[in-house]
Order: sequence, then structure tokens, then C-alpha cells
Amino acid sequence: MAKSRIWPVIGAGALKRRGVQGFLYAVGLLAFVVLVLFFISKKNGEAGIKKREVLRNWENGSYNEVFDQSSLALKNKPLDSFFLTVNGFASYQLAISQINQKDTLSYLDSSIWSLRKILLEKNADRDGRIRYVLGKAYYEKGPEYADLAIRYLEEAGNAGYGAKDIPEYLGLAYHAVREYRKSVETLSRALDPGQSGTDSDRLLLAIARSYIGLEDWDNAKAYLTRCIEQTLDGGAGINARLLLGKVLLNSGDAAGAESVYTEVLEDTENAEAAYELGEIYAAQGDTIRARAAWRRAYRADNNYRPARVRLNM
Repeated sequence: MAKSRIWPVIGAGALKRRGVQGFLYAVGLLAFVVLVLFFISKKNGEAGIKKREVLRNWENGSYNEVFDQSSLALKNKPLDSFFLTVNGFASYQLAISQINQKDTLSYLDSSIWSLRKILLEKNADRDGRIRYVLGKAYYEKGPEYADLAIRYLEEAGNAGYGAKDIPEYLGLAYHAVREYRKSVETLSRALDPGQSGTDSDRLLLAIARSYIGLEDWDNAKAYLTRCIEQTLDGGAGINARLLLGKVLLNSGDAAGAESVYTEVLEDTENAEAAYELGEIYAAQGDTIRARAAWRRAYRADNNYRPARVRLNM
């Protein structure tokens, strides 16, 4: 069954994959230039050799080794900028590659702990990269940290760091704190008019959700329709139709919503579509068709609570 969610936004897996690629490019090619220069300026010796090894592991993509080495080094040098930076970046990289949520949160906490320490230094005020990764780490922790994600991503932009994915992450974070107009504004900056594919689907759905938050049904309908017309992803298309059905109901078009939910059920057995169709029939006084639709929802997903409640189960 396809379910619509606000956090993470639809296509969270795609966003995470894109985040990995963007992170490797932005941090790998830019931040570590600074780190290498920082290292070269240091005197040679045992500490230098360790830092050279850490950099080599980073370049090889051995993030577990980087994390372990920097964590060990920080026990002796808790305020060393080099080790704090590589620890914070490696922790974030490991966090977004985890399957287990507990492990993800543990690495995110480690990333935040290290990067927040770096910001205590005066020179960190001019470096937007630290705030960029810190803002994304707070975003990944969940909606209750969206205000901090906004703070650090905005500061990254103000510091002159222009990573391409900042508007998207900002837009999603603004949605989480119910600042829907700012969400629409920033997400629209991320949307390329000629763009298509998974990234476009995700952004169109996110913008539509923010318009729903504003109860701007016309614009929500326009973005959902655009997503439905251009998507090649069956899951995104179903999510867009489910949202469109709710938009049509809220704007008083029950017949249009019934048509949308029926279309979904022609393509797949979907508990939410069947349940909502039952609600429409119930509002029309047709209890026989309503209960038939709710039973269909239950068969599609016997854990779908709204259908179980309607069937007194």
C-alpha cells in the first residue's frame, strides 16, 4: 500500500541517495581542500602522519575507519579542528547510509556534537560548509529538529555557500514547522521548469503539500495534476492521486474525488483509496457500497486502522 507522508517527504529514498551524491561532491571536492591545506600547514611528525592516513581513508571512501580514527584522536585532542571536521563529516556520511534508525540517530548525534564544537572557533564563522552539513544532520533527525535545520542551512547560504540542494532541504524543513509560504518559495527555487523524473516528482508533491497546508486548493491541484501527467514512477503517481482526491473533496468536488480514487483502484489494490471511496458513499447515504469499499480496504491492508474502525473490528 502506498502511504502519503509529510516527513520525510515522498521519495525519501531518492532524496537520501541524492543527498549522498551531493554530500560527496560538495564536501569531498571543497571542504577537504581546506582540510588538506590545514594539514600541510602543520609540522610533520606523528600527529601529521595520522592526519595523512585519515585523509587517505576519506579519499578511499573508508568512512568507518575515518570515524574510528578521528573518534580515538578526539579523546586526546577534543578541540582539534581537523579531527572534529572529519569526525562530523564521516558521522553524517555513515548516518545517511544506515538501515537501522537507532544507528542513524547515533551517527547523527555524533556529527552534530563534532560540528557544533567547531563553531565555537572564530574562523568557523566564515565557513558555510560546516553549517551546511550541520543543517542537513538536524533535518535527518526528524521534524522536531526542523527549526535547527532551517537555522544552519540559512546560515550556510548567508555565508556564501550555495549547495544546490539547500533550497529543497529548507523547503521541507519550513513545511515541518508549518511555514507553508516559505516552503513553497524555497521548493520552487529548487524546481527546474524543464526538469522531469524522480527529483521533479518529489518536488512537485512537496510543493502541493505546502499549498494544501495553506488551503490553496487550486494551486495544490495544479501541482498534483502536473506530477500525475509527467511521472514515470507508479508510486509517485499513486501518491499524487491520493492527495488530489483529498484536495477535490476539500474543494467540494466529491464526484471528481470519486473518479480519482476509482482510477487508483483500477491500477492497484490500495487501502487508502478504497477507504476514502467508502467515505464518499457513506456521505451519500449508500451504506451498502460504503461497507463494501471498507471491506476492500481491509483486504488490501488488514492493518489499515480507519477501515477496521469503520467495520467495527
